[in-house]
Amino acid sequence: MRFILAPDSFKESLTAVEAAEALARGVRRALPDAETVLLPVGDGGEGTMDILVHALGGQVYRTEVTYPLGERGTAEYAVLGDGKTAVVELARASGIHLVPREKRDPLRTTTFGTGELIRAALSHPVERLIVTIGGSATNDAGAGMLQALGAGILGGDGRPAGFGGGRLGDVERVDLSTLHPRLREVELLVACDVTNPLIGPHGASRVFGPQKGADPETVERLEANLARFADVVRRDAGRALHDEPGAGAAGGTGAALMLCGGRLVSGIDLVLDTLGFEAKLQDADYVFTGEGKIDGQTPGGKVIAGIVRRARKAGVPVIAFAGAVRPGYEPLYEEGLLAVFGITPYPCRLEQALRESGANLSAAAENVARLLARGGSRA
Repeated sequence: MRFILAPDSFKESLTAVEAAEALARGVRRALPDAETVLLPVGDGGEGTMDILVHALGGQVYRTEVTYPLGERGTAEYAVLGDGKTAVVELARASGIHLVPREKRDPLRTTTFGTGELIRAALSHPVERLIVTIGGSATNDAGAGMLQALGAGILGGDGRPAGFGGGRLGDVERVDLSTLHPRLREVELLVACDVTNPLIGPHGASRVFGPQKGADPETVERLEANLARFADVVRRDAGRALHDEPGAGAAGGTGAALMLCGGRLVSGIDLVLDTLGFEAKLQDADYVFTGEGKIDGQTPGGKVIAGIVRRARKAGVPVIAFAGAVRPGYEPLYEEGLLAVFGITPYPCRLEQALRESGANLSAAAENVARLLARGGSRA
């Protein structure tokens, strides 16, 4: 029997690579002769770069960048094994995990470091640049990133505007003519799993601002500043991004990457395409996948949904595992999902469940593989 093991990470407990290895251990205990193909995946958020390097090889580079609150630090980017594709994760330079909870303030946080990472990646002779934009600490419409890439984000005195969503209201002019010239030479793909517009009730400030430390008053200030910035961009760059789907991702960084020529794509689809997932499905009997929680958000473009939809076309059934299972995922049964299994074998505290998730995932995979062995292969 041939198993494709394609999990996402189990947040706070297992990376996608570790989850794939745990699944493999369980399958092999049940079926020592089974063929296991480890294919850890992600939806374009944190860890996507590691997944792509793990699968495709390549070189990881470290460079100095500006962290969200302006302090200097280091962050990594990668050039994949083909030598033609670079990967940048926004979270490495501008992620919310870089800001202590008590200091989170989207009026101040900047994406300048993400621009520095992109600039470093463009110093290589790559033809394609993948930027993943999950996990941001920012609400600056990507203005800091644009500044790092050479754009003029200027105040009324003609000098560069300050950092953070709180300073967007000072922007009087946007000049994109000085953007890094390499941006015109590469295919820029933006891995994004939300479709929120830049402004409005479903926009960056009102939906994501509170997660980044904004109180109600701050949310309204951020909203007004984003709207003003979008107005200036429309006037000076001829691009109306106010209602563009995905423009509100990462506090408006989706909009800024559109201005750089970027094309927003589904994170899981981009990852599966890059990994050649369809080719891996050939002659497979089952796909085992999973993530920390399966619930009502799962059908809406998350890892498991993307895998189920592609595997169905190849006629390969999918079995999913999760640390927690909540209602709402059931529509995926109509799309090819065979079964869902929670991995926690008995009631326990969250800390214990996280600590034991590797062993629990492995045991669950073993039990399911033993059941499947009774029925033989898919053929």
